[in-house]
Amino acid sequence: MQRRAHIGLGANQSDLRETLESAIESIKSIERSSFVAASQFYKTAPVDADGPDFLNAVAAIDTELDPYGLLLHLLDIELMLGRKRRGVPGEKKAARRVDLDLLLLGNFIILSTPLTLPHPRLHQRAFVLRPLLDIAPDLRLPGMGPAAAFLSNVADQQIERVDVSRLPPPNQNA
Repeated sequence: MQRRAHIGLGANQSDLRETLESAIESIKSIERSSFVAASQFYKTAPVDADGPDFLNAVAAIDTELDPYGLLLHLLDIELMLGRKRRGVPGEKKAARRVDLDLLLLGNFIILSTPLTLPHPRLHQRAFVLRPLLDIAPDLRLPGMGPAAAFLSNVADQQIERVDVSRLPPPNQNA
């Protein structure tokens, strides 16, 4: 049975455009899944993280994978693209080359150590809500209601749609 999955993408190190485009291409190749859409890219200030601004997007796929199987694929893609997970829970997160978060998978509501669905802070983050609503304007968050209803709560968070063709060249020292 296929379910719609929404995946948050972010990066704030190296060539941001190339990283997110590579992540999207990798997501397109996930087994037993078909690519649906990707949002525009957005530039956002870090939230609970260090480093420069992020480039963010959201992708949607239809998949037959269970939530944990899909999560493993996303972790593999992060590793392939150079993500090094480190840090202490509760502390600010370090700058990172890529971050892929499973935001939603169908109507699953899961509260477990490796995975919480819907993503526990998606309704509190403009960098997730704005691109998510680009590709799913009528989306309802399981157990929470319409995603669009949360936009007013994040109106104070800086977010800017980016024309990726105008991004500066990559910093060779990143």
